[in-house]
Amino acid sequence: MYIAQEESFGPVMVISKFKNGDVDGVLRRANTTEYGLASGIFTKDISKALYISEKLEAGTVFINTYNKTDVAAPFGGFKQSGFGKDLGKSFFPSLISHLTVQIHEKTT
Repeated sequence: MYIAQEESFGPVMVISKFKNGDVDGVLRRANTTEYGLASGIFTKDISKALYISEKLEAGTVFINTYNKTDVAAPFGGFKQSGFGKDLGKSFFPSLISHLTVQIHEKTT
């Protein structure tokens, strides 16, 4: 799917089907793109979401939310989506790969 392979800027969300339990297949599809700015995971299983977030090649992984960031969190992508990080203490040294994971917990 072309839209899932490009780095689109705008109000675009790609939702893909996958076979139940095929987490490795989903990771392969997500990581085959040459870009890696941000990813989003929506699930009730936080353990699975954390496992996936460690394997995704993206600078920021949002869990049960999207595009809600903390200005103190490092920002930047992997691969063709950027080199290094801006913001936060992680700006120096920018040669180290950092992953930012944002988790939205539902409050009752």
